[in-house]
Amino acid sequence: MHKVPVHCLKMRRGIPNPIAATRLLRIVRSERPQILQTWMYHADLMGLAVGRLAGVPKTVWNVRRSFIDMHEHRLLSRLVLRLLVKLSGIPDAVVTNSLSGRRTHESLGYTPRRWSWIPNCIDCNRFRPAPDERMRLRSELGLPPDTPLVALVARYAPIKGHDVFIAAAGKLAAVNPSVHFVLAGIEIDDTNTPLMQSINSSGVPERFRLLGEREDIEHVLTAVDITCSSSYGEGFPNVVAEAMACGIPCVVTDAGDSALLVGGFGQVVPTGDPTALYRSCEQLLSSHEERQRLGCSARSRIEQHFSVASMVTRYQQLYEELVSPDTHRGEPA
Repeated sequence: MHKVPVHCLKMRRGIPNPIAATRLLRIVRSERPQILQTWMYHADLMGLAVGRLAGVPKTVWNVRRSFIDMHEHRLLSRLVLRLLVKLSGIPDAVVTNSLSGRRTHESLGYTPRRWSWIPNCIDCNRFRPAPDERMRLRSELGLPPDTPLVALVARYAPIKGHDVFIAAAGKLAAVNPSVHFVLAGIEIDDTNTPLMQSINSSGVPERFRLLGEREDIEHVLTAVDITCSSSYGEGFPNVVAEAMACGIPCVVTDAGDSALLVGGFGQVVPTGDPTALYRSCEQLLSSHEERQRLGCSARSRIEQHFSVASMVTRYQQLYEELVSPDTHRGEPA
């Protein structure tokens, strides 16, 4: 196993720190890298400046978001993003984890020399089918062993569409007397007043189980029958890929790269449409064999295209092309 040195700049969130930039410059000059790779907006700006001052041959940015509302950002963050748009032609490549993220940044005005799509990766050893977890989770929730479970794992935020999922759950519960719904994520508990109001308005609040933030989310995902994503703004939805790696079929809204990720081995519905979400879940719950078929294919898709090994290969290829004078600089469409 290789030892990788890690340096901490000791920066505080939201507070510009020239001393940290000086510290980074000193580290980069000492290490003398061929490529300086940065992640996210503030790091992209600092890395570009430091890379130029240190004489680093190649600079690579990384952008992650695919839905940007400027009103959600502080003034400093908005200024940084606008500056990055103007500077986006300077780095040698801009990596994005989603094709929708690329489109979003192009609409903002990003004009890089090269785009490189490198999607997120999933640890397929951690996220894997585990049939024994079905009984354990239902026992934890106080439910019969054969209870159908439909899950939504997401932090509480309007963009995640909890209201759409809950409305769909109410419709599904009306035709399926045994189905229950599992919600997990940051702020997913009974102290969340807006969330509880939505659940109570569904007409079946007793069918919901709120798990809050879980460190063992793989044990939850592998135990449910369906995982949903009801978001209206996504880049690469990690939880969908994690559920697929667990062999669980997913019903997702057509947001960001969700449909691309599912790849025909799940159900895709329009955003903001609880009826379509409910009908797709009902269809999957009606056939155990279909869920098994889709789950098995979904697992294979993640192993083939979105594993740690596949991501490492993509980064290695990008870096080798950047430092080799004989390779082209264009990203295939």
